[in-house]
Amino acid sequence: MNRRSERRGTAERLLIVGNGMASVKLCEELAGRAADRFAVTVIGAEPRAGYNRVLLSALLSEDIAEADIALRDEDWYRAHGFRLMTGRRIDALDLSARVATLSDGAEIAFDRVVLATGSTPLRLPVPGMSLTGVKTFRDLADLPALREAARQQRRVAVIGGGLLGIEAACGLAKCGALVTLVHVMDRLMERQLDARAAFFLKRAIERKGVRVRLNAQTAAVAGGTEVEGLVLSDGERLVADLVVVAIGVRPNVALAQAAGMGVGRGVLVDDELNAGAPFVYAIGECAEHRGAVYGLVEPAYDQARVLARRLAGDQGARYEGAALATNLKVSGVPVFSAGEFAGGPGAETIALEDRALGIRKSLTLRGDRLVGAALVGEADDALWYRDLIRSGASVAPFRESLIFGRAFCGFDSEFVVKEAA
Repeated sequence: MNRRSERRGTAERLLIVGNGMASVKLCEELAGRAADRFAVTVIGAEPRAGYNRVLLSALLSEDIAEADIALRDEDWYRAHGFRLMTGRRIDALDLSARVATLSDGAEIAFDRVVLATGSTPLRLPVPGMSLTGVKTFRDLADLPALREAARQQRRVAVIGGGLLGIEAACGLAKCGALVTLVHVMDRLMERQLDARAAFFLKRAIERKGVRVRLNAQTAAVAGGTEVEGLVLSDGERLVADLVVVAIGVRPNVALAQAAGMGVGRGVLVDDELNAGAPFVYAIGECAEHRGAVYGLVEPAYDQARVLARRLAGDQGARYEGAALATNLKVSGVPVFSAGEFAGGPGAETIALEDRALGIRKSLTLRGDRLVGAALVGEADDALWYRDLIRSGASVAPFRESLIFGRAFCGFDSEFVVKEAA
């Protein structure tokens, strides 16, 4: 598009950089609130419309089809008057001229711009990371090599015991690969689970055919031009034909930084989600708000809703951060954590375990208030516990039954939140 292109009618030109889950949610919210206010252009680097990355592991293990991860297709964008450009990348933003330059030299003029550029996968700073056979697990382009390795029953080392690493390991094992999961910490998902809950998760993963190595630091990837193994810091060598690095992500801030925007770990935004200038915004995994960078879908969706309200004219809309709760299925195993799940000084922990069923529940209380929870193997009451934690409601009337769940306490989450108010 030529930079001198006329805007449609009196609509402002809104450029959304990125077509991941935060971007899609913003478009959905704008379609319902302010579609007539803006001539929207969405630029996505991947060659297809945005999709649900959360379901990549299920796609890897062939529990779902590729069509199942779709969010909004190109017809949806056209129906709402949005211009979607896939397989295109913006190389530069000139904020003073309000012009974006694409990698092919084309220019797009804008009145407002939203950065939803997401994150890029991390690789360890150790020898061998550039060898053929070292892969990440982040988008659709990563799946063919992983599926082929599983089909051939190859030996795979997965580095990283967070959600993404566990999902990759279990998906590969289910498809036939011989998988070892290597994690530098003493327990899996250490940011979401206490030691005992993590132990139950480890047992569940091992039952799925994954060998788990904890306290194992990767020193190098061995091989000439192709991967031959993984070398640990204690000198042990694990034989491997493929290495999958799933140690986390880094906010994609290069475009913002080059444009002179404020950058910490992510693109710095205020409560209005402005990134420095009043016509520049950032949401999702690339944004840093009040010192926090969220790598989860729920905060990204909340930011998209707030920004859509502001763009629709609601100047009272503010994003005030997220009280995070993790509620998901890790390769089929229900996992939930929220609040002070690890306890601490002055806290009391109530726990219930059933090793035969693989269930571990722990609740953290301060006085008569629930302040944290960690559940593995059964999480039917997860949202109820989350509401109790967020509301600060007293649990004194049903404290003795709290660990057994909502059905044993006689109250639903809606009642509890209203009581707390």
